[in-house]
Amino acid sequence: MSSPDDHTLHAARYWPWVLLRALPAAAVAVFITFSADHSTVLGFIMFGVLALASGIVVALGAVLALEAGVVRWCFLAQGAIGVVAGIVGLAFSGAGIGFLIFLLSGYAALTGFLELYSGLRSRGRLDSARDWLFAGGLTVLFAVAVLLVPADYSQPFTGPDEVERALTASIVLVGLLGAYGAILGVYLVIAGLSLKWANRTVAAPAAESGS
Repeated sequence: MSSPDDHTLHAARYWPWVLLRALPAAAVAVFITFSADHSTVLGFIMFGVLALASGIVVALGAVLALEAGVVRWCFLAQGAIGVVAGIVGLAFSGAGIGFLIFLLSGYAALTGFLELYSGLRSRGRLDSARDWLFAGGLTVLFAVAVLLVPADYSQPFTGPDEVERALTASIVLVGLLGAYGAILGVYLVIAGLSLKWANRTVAAPAAESGS
């Protein structure tokens, strides 16, 4: 059982890293939303940026803000996977849709289950446990959604301007990536601010009692 001081110390150290992690997710979501290009190349680039930036933040946050132990190692592994996957995504942006599906689903499954495990292991001990459970669960769901998209998917349709178009696998995948980034980014902002405010709420009575 952890003490209130443990919760306060964790919140004070960790909340800035939660907000930093939200930045690349939100940036990728905004860029995809306002981009007319939903090609495979854009999918690789946006994923590469998200995975690489998030991996660096997650790894640094683990080293600088989490106590030594299994959870820290899980986040270090999560960060390393993100960095490697991000570099691969940027380096192989000209690869085909099949490799994009493999890269997205593999990254999301590995990092999602690692974060879920960290959340389950930290329940009742750290305030971030519920946030890790949500983020991990969301990432695993993203992996499943990506795997459900056939590589050869192409659905023709006629737009309001009477121009024939096609909804392809790359459009669906890039859209899913943008939606994932938007949900994760918004949630992490709320989670980071909640940690910050919880830290102040717990610290204030402690300061009053000590005076």
